[in-house]
Amino acid sequence: MKTTLKLITTLLITILLNCGGKEDKKKAGFSYEKRETAVEKDVKGNTSTPPSKQVNFSNKGIGPIKSLTLSKKIDKKMANHGAEIFKKLCTACHRTDKKFIGPALTGILERRSPEWVMNMILNPVEMTQKDPLAKTLLIEFNGAPMPNQSLTEEDSRAILEYFRTLK
Repeated sequence: MKTTLKLITTLLITILLNCGGKEDKKKAGFSYEKRETAVEKDVKGNTSTPPSKQVNFSNKGIGPIKSLTLSKKIDKKMANHGAEIFKKLCTACHRTDKKFIGPALTGILERRSPEWVMNMILNPVEMTQKDPLAKTLLIEFNGAPMPNQSLTEEDSRAILEYFRTLK
């Protein structure tokens, strides 16, 4: 009986000594924290104003619209057509008066050239790949790209006219 007790005691002491005293190094695992990319650092370093609030009329964007002259008077028929298209295709991501998945569009023509707006509507994929302003907006809006809705120039012009009515 004493031999068995000594054997069990020795075994328990050995197990206890082997279980404690070691510190495992923590392995780097999955993290929910978002890492900053070089582009984000550039955007944050360049300005304190978010890209959606910056004013830039010199950038005409990348796409088919090179020059556009707007009349002083708003074409109500065209604006109504633009409102219909906007409600059908754009309200999933945009609100006129507040930031949603995409930027708020009220006052967009006070911050962007009409050519840039139309090129963004007509050519969003290439714009977000090559246009510096569109790239920064993509980052600001969590990488949610604007889909190409395959609109005609006339439809995008109608949407632009609708944007002119937003005050």
